[in-house]
Amino acid sequence: MKTVIVDKIASVAQHSNLGNELRVSKDIPCEEGVLVAARVLNNKSRYNQLELTTGRMATVKQGDVIVGALGHRKALRGYSGHLPSSLSVGDTIQLLNIGGVMGICDSANPDVGPPFDCEVLGTVLHFPYLGERIGVPAKVGETALDEDGELNMHGVPVVALSGTCMDSGKTAAACAIVSRLRHQGLHVAACKATGVSLRRDILAMEDAGAESSMIFSDFGVVTTTALNGPALTRALLSSLSAKHPDVIVLELGDGLLGAYGVDAILSDEAVREALTVVVLCANDPVSAWGGARILRDDYNIEPSVVTGPATDNAVGVDQILDKAGLPAINALSNSVALGDHVVAGLKEATQ
Repeated sequence: MKTVIVDKIASVAQHSNLGNELRVSKDIPCEEGVLVAARVLNNKSRYNQLELTTGRMATVKQGDVIVGALGHRKALRGYSGHLPSSLSVGDTIQLLNIGGVMGICDSANPDVGPPFDCEVLGTVLHFPYLGERIGVPAKVGETALDEDGELNMHGVPVVALSGTCMDSGKTAAACAIVSRLRHQGLHVAACKATGVSLRRDILAMEDAGAESSMIFSDFGVVTTTALNGPALTRALLSSLSAKHPDVIVLELGDGLLGAYGVDAILSDEAVREALTVVVLCANDPVSAWGGARILRDDYNIEPSVVTGPATDNAVGVDQILDKAGLPAINALSNSVALGDHVVAGLKEATQ
């Protein structure tokens, strides 16, 4: 055990209450969610920030000592990487996302360039036993996930946003909807159920007016999969509905065909029945048509509206209405109309 002074603590460690002076161990369990300290070995001009536990974005530079969590990522427009099978002090791993997930990078999208290489300094320890200097590996999360937990909605309706791909406008649409629901006098809760640990999206929904918010990493999960996605979604919805908001806005990160478990969530009958209004976010008219077909054919879900870059002008709006038979409303230029459409859908479903 030795002492390390760290410069930046990633938001993935949100619930660990870490200071800048930490104790680390050379024994490193290679498990998802274990917090590690590492020294950054290179500089980057693109994708070079880290989300801190405060929610602020900080530029990372060579020599910084950071705290992140071991995990994996499978991003179409970012880095793809896996959890290492073994690690020793001095080994090199990569920073896989802005939220602080660290692992071995397998593939990088040219738009973000090569990842940060980081020299492992050790496992971050915390000391849960009062009066004893027995350190145990610190891990992500505030509450352990109950994989067998049941869904209890307390009668609260859910607006769900699913996308055809990452960066399809889900968070922008969620924020527009949250804001309009709040302006209608409703108490709104919000959550993100799939993806890789990053609090930026739920913080944006808080800024838009959500009174409470949660994300899957609150339950100790760094990266969601088809195995844990349904249980996480049940836990998030049950936890927020227990606070008795008027409505919950649920963002399903990544896309319908992604690796983060959206398909498994929509296949869960209890979760599917809890979805009152489903908004489809799409990058272009073809993906809007395909996304609507997947929702209809695979999950018997009729989307209420399409939004996202596919609706940036009248051409896309007209094509979506013609080919998919769905109204299309842009979240950025027509946020009030999108929100009002969702409010109407909620009223119709709950009457």
